Amino acid sequence: MLRSLNRFLQRVEGGTVKLLLLGCGMLLLWGIFAPAGTLLWWLNLSREPLETMGKRDSKSASKSSRQLPVNCYIVYFPGVGDYSANQLTSGEEFFLNRLTQQYPNCVAVSDVFPYSASNTSLGGQRLLAPMWTAIEQADGWLENADVLIKIRNLWRFAISADDRYGQIYNRGIAMAVLDRMNAAHPIPAPGQPLKVVLIGTSGGAQVALGAAEYLARSQYQPQLFVVSVGGDFEGNLGFNAAKQVKHLQGKNDWVEDLSRWVFPSRWGITVGSPFNQAKREGRYQVQTIGPHEHDGDRGYFGLARIDNSQTTYVERTLQQVSQLPIWSPTGKKQR
Repeated sequence: MLRSLNRFLQRVEGGTVKLLLLGCGMLLLWGIFAPAGTLLWWLNLSREPLETMGKRDSKSASKSSRQLPVNCYIVYFPGVGDYSANQLTSGEEFFLNRLTQQYPNCVAVSDVFPYSASNTSLGGQRLLAPMWTAIEQADGWLENADVLIKIRNLWRFAISADDRYGQIYNRGIAMAVLDRMNAAHPIPAPGQPLKVVLIGTSGGAQVALGAAEYLARSQYQPQLFVVSVGGDFEGNLGFNAAKQVKHLQGKNDWVEDLSRWVFPSRWGITVGSPFNQAKREGRYQVQTIGPHEHDGDRGYFGLARIDNSQTTYVERTLQQVSQLPIWSPTGKKQR
């Protein structure tokens, strides 16, 4: 048996085996040291009370030319393939622009990097910045190296869902959300009506739910809604903080279904989990929106046309999201 295995390995190209071993080694190494950056950020952070989180000098906030009063923020959390904040695809830009056009009382916030507690892009990390930048700018067959970015960001997804480190990580993301909300448009004073819609795709949905836990405790006490667009998430965080959690899925997306099997809190037998409680009470709902894949041209923000029709995949996603009842003043479906 051992001889047969040895012969097989000898016949396989040595470079392929080395690459696989290197990938496995880096995956384990990132798993060991992934929480270190979050802990260091926490140690260097001044302890800002949750009750005053998001309080900023109004002079530092950017001025807005909007005519209608803003009482709604749409915060977008991208997938694990992103390199930096505000790195939107053409489809994602189209989606957010059209959504704010339909709801002019809302502003879009797209410069939150959900895979860094300090909201620092990979290019801003002093030690590894050259490597991440080279991977992001790679061409040809080297483009496949972007899997390293996905592996790195997947560990941040895991930290957000972790009981030990998630509290620190998700608090940092919530602080970044409030900071970028205020930069996009000065946040209304505490006590005034405020709606925050967190839209996350892929691993961004988990970070959105994690941040919701702490946004609910801020001085603004916003009305929170979470929209998962083909997202992956565990079943503890965010479901008690958000008024509604909507999960949109595509018929050809098998990736978004993985977390349903990975996290016990989403299993039917864990009846007491926040996920299952929200599901029973109707605060969590699933909706199939079309033949979408997880990403790419036929993904939720893809620009390809559906079945040779005049509608693109991102237009179908926009239609479904814009028709959700969360946009009504009460959050209930309008008749």
